[in-house]
Amino acid sequence: MNGLARASVRFRPAAFVGTFVALLFAAAVVTACGTMLQTGVTAHVAPVRYAHVPVVAAADAQARIVTGHGDSRDTEAEPLTDQPRLDTSLAARIAARPGVAAAVPDIAFPVQAAHLPALTGRDWAAHALDGGTAVEGHAPLAGEVVLDAATARSAGLGAGDAVALTAPGGTRTYRIAGVAQEAAPTAYFADSAAGTLSGHPGKADAIAVFARAGVPVDRLAEQTRQAVGGHAVVRTGDGRGEAEQPGLASAREMLTAIGGSFGGIATATAVFVVMGTVALAVGQRGREIALLRAVGATPRQIRRMVATEALLVAPLAGAAGILPGIALARWWFGQLVDKGAVPHGAHLSVGWIPMVAAVGAGMLSALAAGRLAARRPSKARPSQALGEAAVERRRPGVVRTVLGAVATAGGVVLATVASHLTGDDAASVALSVVFCFMLAVALLGPVLAWLAAAVFGLPLRAGGAPAALAAANTRANARRLASAITPIVLVTAFCGTLLCMQGTITHAASRQIRDGVVADQVVGSGGAGLPAGTADRAARLPGVETAVGVLRTGALYRAGGALDSTTVLGVGGDPRHLEPVLRLGVRDGSLANLTGDGRTVAVDALLAGTAHVKVGDRLSLWLGDGTQTRPRVVAVYERGLGLGQLVMPRAAVAAHAATAYDSQVLVHDRPGAPAADVRQALAGLDVPGLTVTDRAGYRAQADKDLELNAWANRVMATVLGGFAAVAAVNTLVMTVLDRRREVALLRLTGTTRRQVLGMLRWEALMVAAAGLTLGAAIAWITLVPIARGTTGGSPYVPAGTALPLAALTLLLALAATALPGRALLRRPAR
Repeated sequence: MNGLARASVRFRPAAFVGTFVALLFAAAVVTACGTMLQTGVTAHVAPVRYAHVPVVAAADAQARIVTGHGDSRDTEAEPLTDQPRLDTSLAARIAARPGVAAAVPDIAFPVQAAHLPALTGRDWAAHALDGGTAVEGHAPLAGEVVLDAATARSAGLGAGDAVALTAPGGTRTYRIAGVAQEAAPTAYFADSAAGTLSGHPGKADAIAVFARAGVPVDRLAEQTRQAVGGHAVVRTGDGRGEAEQPGLASAREMLTAIGGSFGGIATATAVFVVMGTVALAVGQRGREIALLRAVGATPRQIRRMVATEALLVAPLAGAAGILPGIALARWWFGQLVDKGAVPHGAHLSVGWIPMVAAVGAGMLSALAAGRLAARRPSKARPSQALGEAAVERRRPGVVRTVLGAVATAGGVVLATVASHLTGDDAASVALSVVFCFMLAVALLGPVLAWLAAAVFGLPLRAGGAPAALAAANTRANARRLASAITPIVLVTAFCGTLLCMQGTITHAASRQIRDGVVADQVVGSGGAGLPAGTADRAARLPGVETAVGVLRTGALYRAGGALDSTTVLGVGGDPRHLEPVLRLGVRDGSLANLTGDGRTVAVDALLAGTAHVKVGDRLSLWLGDGTQTRPRVVAVYERGLGLGQLVMPRAAVAAHAATAYDSQVLVHDRPGAPAADVRQALAGLDVPGLTVTDRAGYRAQADKDLELNAWANRVMATVLGGFAAVAAVNTLVMTVLDRRREVALLRLTGTTRRQVLGMLRWEALMVAAAGLTLGAAIAWITLVPIARGTTGGSPYVPAGTALPLAALTLLLALAATALPGRALLRRPAR
């Protein structure tokens, strides 16, 4: 049987092309997702700025909670949403250690200036980390600045000149004390002023520790740990790079989620497709297997032959899919770096584990599918084998039917559970619901195909000969129809769920922004943001009734035994003045009860449901830099998805945000004041890159930002949908090419080429319609509870998503049947 298997692959390669293609693309998807997972586990960034610093003390970039007791005790960790910081007082404690030569606080913050590039503001003490020296002038004193040489030369500035700079702490004119030799655009301020200008007085991003002569790094690190006493993480080696790039922790989690969560679904889909394709290929060889049984081959020999064929094809196909998988992972990773989701300096980790997993998963899937598909024909009695192979089995087996019913029930139960969840908990169930229903479709495929043929075949019977012939064929060959329908259901269900889920969230957020932002003018900045005090200056302009500064940041909140991230809106001034510019749709409580001490918070209704809090309860929060607080809920509102899921006074969150710049200033015009005059007055505010627009312009820009956030879902839909589309085309081509005898018989009985092609087209349309209907039904059943949990409304299906998806499915079905059909018709009928 081993020799027969080798001969089959060698002399009938066309019979194994479909299996090879499915295994190749499955290996590519598994390799790409596995490579992303491995990168998430091993990702690191080599130190650049701290390359010559032996030890760096930095704040922990993750928040942690302990859950359970005893043996079930566990620690839950989640990356912080913003830059964590240390108290600068730790530098003195570290410097007091006997092996420490110096402990230098490192403070960095964005600085803007008209006619100058974006600058990084730093304290003068951190100048030692950059290895530069002042080539002209002296160290900056209060009210002075040292610029890098390239920036100073490009602007024609030198020592003694004045320059207006905008920092998060405000805008003022500084005297240039000197020019430093520095590679990056940098502005050095006096050590006493840098903390205030950064908006985080008394805080540093990290502390660089230098050793005395003869003190090894490990001893220096130990002394630093003793000095900080658990208030900081001490890093050496490549760990110093993570101190430079605190966003690496969240990047690791995202890459792990892509490779693990999405990769698990993608791998399961790949295995599912491979098993279906192999089962179809083995089923198409029913006559050949029956002939072998008729001439005396035992069931064990048949199974061994099928297994050997799988072992011959699977490793080659898997190896061929490795390079495309690595290329996909490189493109995906590069896009994440370009979009800022992964810090520059991180590298894709390409290792042997994802490759072996990809080849192994394909091989095991092919072996399992081949043995299962060969099980029934190999057990047929030799005297009855050919007769059974000539007639399609009408009913699915009992085991298959029971498993299909269980999968259907599982999908219904998960959809019901999702309908009672909110936020990310509801969204996380989505793909599991889809997968359960997809498994049910695969197991109950012949039954569903027979029903689809009965329903969609009714109008065809009243048509011409090709349409009637197509209706009769699909009813008589339900198993063949099922193998063609299943991949199309896969494309529609997965892509429809992913794209429409994101479309629903985007649509709801856009509507909430449209209803919530009622300001007459919106002041923004094309740079890093608006400095503190911009709203107060705007409020004093003629024609302005109210001006409210808005600072956008993030936080973590505790929901049961888990930490979830959320968005925070820090609003300036008196919260009672929000109504003319920002209508959050308060459902319970009052925003007037918000206090600037950080002890109160207003919560979006969906987040309140997830965290199980109401007005008067305490919400466990970790602000952007990791500061833990438990504010009291004073209001619950409805429009958090588009505007921010938590609202706190600006004074309570500014010191904990990544930068203390405002994102916008929302302005309400005084009654009767001409809008053009107010806009012109606002444009005169001295802020680099300042923009002034009306509410319509702001809403348009917000819609663009929401579209950017949907990129990740589109990529996942493209990966899964592209793979499923290839599987669908592959299956349809295999199905059509297996109909040589049927086409030849039709030609011999007088059917014209045009009628045969017409029959194939009608069958393709019926297959596509059935697949689209079933896939759309699965997607809708999944989306209803998910949409209710994440937006509080119904699913939104944009025409720009549904129509192209349906059109592409129809075109694929028609092309995948027409091309092989024409190839069959080129052969003479005999």
